[in-house]
Amino acid sequence: MSVHLVTGAGSGIGAAVAGRLLARGDELWLLARDAGRAKELAARFPGAHTLVGDLAEPSRLSWAIGHQAPPDRLDSLLHVAGVVELGRIGDLTPKVWNETLAVNLVGPAELTRLLLPQLRLSRGHVVFVNSGAGLTAHAEWGAYAAGKHGLRALADSLRAEEHAGGVRVTSVYPGRTATPMQQKVHQQEGKAYDPSRWIDPESVASAVLAALDLPRDAEMTDVTVRPGV
Repeated sequence: MSVHLVTGAGSGIGAAVAGRLLARGDELWLLARDAGRAKELAARFPGAHTLVGDLAEPSRLSWAIGHQAPPDRLDSLLHVAGVVELGRIGDLTPKVWNETLAVNLVGPAELTRLLLPQLRLSRGHVVFVNSGAGLTAHAEWGAYAAGKHGLRALADSLRAEEHAGGVRVTSVYPGRTATPMQQKVHQQEGKAYDPSRWIDPESVASAVLAALDLPRDAEMTDVTVRPGV
């Protein structure tokens, strides 16, 4: 039985990934931003364990994890949580930049650092669910795209550093996916939201699991997922 820790399991792609892993009998750990969210996740995913730690406050993650009992080994760390706030560069405040980069880049970097000993022990796998914005930046997506471009760099550097020890690292770049985040994006864009036009979160979860389940003689480094016709 493999042991996985998932961020962002409350909705969208994270919920789809967590549900698939739990259904196949793996041991599941879920990161929750606070105790209330932890209770919600425990009720939604019976049998899963929870850890409380807020990615929006990266400097407090070490203290938070240190006062709990994280798993002593990890087969995968799956970074799925994220936030988005659209806006033109000339209008974005430091508050938006700091909040966006904390959750989308600095928090994942710090959580990875804290759990690397467990991942090294298991020759585990780190998966970053990135975004098409991590490959191409468009107008009004500056803060989000900057964080996702940084997340790509984080993944590439981590892979180069940990490859010799057997830790695999994968970046998954989904296009627009039918999630609550996408609904928020449409509201900010002033567009009608039709989830049937976009990728089902389960399809992205399938890509994530394909990377996890690849035999040890190979590694998926970058996986791009786009809406079908």
